[in-house]
Amino acid sequence: MVRYVGFVGLGVMGQPMALNLARAGTPLVVWNRTPGRCEPVSAAEAEVAADPAEVFDRADDIVFLMLADETAMDAVLGRGTADFAARVAGHTVVHMGTTSAEYSAGLQDDIRAAGGRYVEAPVSGSRLPAEQGELVGMLAGDADAVDAVRPLLAPVCRETFGCGAVPGALLMKFSVNLFLITLVTGLAEAFHFADRHGLDQRLLRDVLDAGPMASSVSRVKGPKLVTRDFTVQAAAADVLKNNRLIAEAAREAGLASPLLDICHALFAETVAQGHGGEDMAAVLHALETRTEDAARRPTGRRPESRGAPAADRQSDHRNSLR
Repeated sequence: MVRYVGFVGLGVMGQPMALNLARAGTPLVVWNRTPGRCEPVSAAEAEVAADPAEVFDRADDIVFLMLADETAMDAVLGRGTADFAARVAGHTVVHMGTTSAEYSAGLQDDIRAAGGRYVEAPVSGSRLPAEQGELVGMLAGDADAVDAVRPLLAPVCRETFGCGAVPGALLMKFSVNLFLITLVTGLAEAFHFADRHGLDQRLLRDVLDAGPMASSVSRVKGPKLVTRDFTVQAAAADVLKNNRLIAEAAREAGLASPLLDICHALFAETVAQGHGGEDMAAVLHALETRTEDAARRPTGRRPESRGAPAADRQSDHRNSLR
C-alpha cells in the first residue's frame, strides 16, 4: 500500500525541495496556489491535488508546508474554520517556512488540541542549495514526531539538527539569518566601497576568495555583485520579512540589535526602490542611492544623518517596527 506524504507550497524553495523528495522515491501528493508550479514535480511522478483539503485527505500522516507567511498557513490549514480539526487530526504538520515564533507556538497548541502533531522544520539555504539537496534543517517538536520527520528530509538536507521544543527551530533559524543578513549587507558595502575607489571588483572577489573571510555565501554573492546579476536566490522582500521577524524577537527578549536595525532600513529601501523580487545582494542599490544622496547634499551636512541625529533615527526606526 502506497503511503503518501503531502507537500504544500512550491515556490522558489518549495519546488526544488519537493522535486528532490519525488526523485528520491517519496510518494508525494502536492498542491500549489499557482498550478503551473506543480508541473515539474508532477513530471517527477508526484500526484497533484485539486486543493489543500485533498492533500490532507490523501496523506497518510506527514504534510510538509513551505508557505510564504502566516496568512497562507492559516488558509491552507483552514484555521479558524470548522475544517481545521478534520484536516489536521491524525496528521503531523511540518512547518518549513518562516513565521514569528509566537505564531508557531500558538499553531502547535491548536494542532495538538485538534488531535494532530506538529514539527517546526525551517531550513537554512537559498535556491541553489535547495536544488542540490544541500539545505541545513532545524527541527523542533515532540521527539517522536521529529524522529518520524527527520528521515524524510534526507533528500532535501545535507544535515539536520534537533532544536528542542517549539519554537526552538525558528529561533535558531533567526539566529542564523541574523548572521546571513548582516554578512551579505557587509559584503555588498565592501564591493560598493571598492567600486567608488576605482578598484577592480573582480580583484576584490579573488582576494576575498583566497583569504580567511571566504565562505560559501561570499563565493555565491561576490560574483553576483561583480556582474550585477541579481537573479533571485533569496529575494530581498523575503529578507526584509525575515529581518522584521528577527527584530521583533529581539525586542521581545529586550536585546539590542544595532546591525540588524540598519540592515532593516537598507532592505526596506531596496524593496521601496522596486528590487524586492531580486536577490538579497540587490541591497547594493540602497547603498548606491545613499551615496548619491549624500553627494547632492550641501557641504557640511552629515551624510549619515539623513536629516536627523543618529539617536533620533534609531528611535524612529524602532517605532516604525512596532
